Amino acid sequence: MIRSEDVRYYALSILMPMLLLAATTYGAGMLVMGRPTGEAAVNRALAAGRTSLGNTLTDLGSSLSDTPYIVALTVAAVIALRLRHGAWREPIFLIAAVWSQSLIFLATTELVGRHRPPVRHLDEAPPTSSFPSGHVSAAVAFYCGLALILATRARGRPARVAIWVLAVAAVLVVSFSRLYRGLHFVTDVVWGLLLGAGCLVMAARAILHRPRVTAEPGVTAGPR
Repeated sequence: MIRSEDVRYYALSILMPMLLLAATTYGAGMLVMGRPTGEAAVNRALAAGRTSLGNTLTDLGSSLSDTPYIVALTVAAVIALRLRHGAWREPIFLIAAVWSQSLIFLATTELVGRHRPPVRHLDEAPPTSSFPSGHVSAAVAFYCGLALILATRARGRPARVAIWVLAVAAVLVVSFSRLYRGLHFVTDVVWGLLLGAGCLVMAARAILHRPRVTAEPGVTAGPR
């Protein structure tokens, strides 16, 4: 059964931080929109230096965080974690990290309404606006969220370092690819990194680091 303590806990540890992140994201977007940033020069320089190889590599890099892939990878990771460890805490954490950034992104991007960079786009621009980068925030939430789980259970420092190097590399590849392909300004990518990291910290504190409470007779305990 759902306890009133659980409702209050998750409202304070997940819902309120999400509302705060959404409000901050909207405010940052309007601030960026309200003044010239000169960022288009970066996009023009990247567009001027495009090559066939770069186009191909960044196409692959950007696809690491395409919505269908992130959804499929999250589902696969949740199932694997549940079967491997027999607990729900880690899978629920990963779901919370990925979907919270997605909800905040969807709730703010149209309100901000920033146009895409004034260069040729190598991908068809999605219907959402340029700020923030949903690809980047999703990459942080998924790859770094999975790394946090795996590194915690990894044996030895080299294994933990390797896990985090791969996760950070995936995020950086996605970030550069979105800039190179003309879909985002630098501030879109930077805020995508911050949004993903914020959702990751929020989900970790609320779920991974929540004290385990032993259920009273007749009361169902929280996720294990």
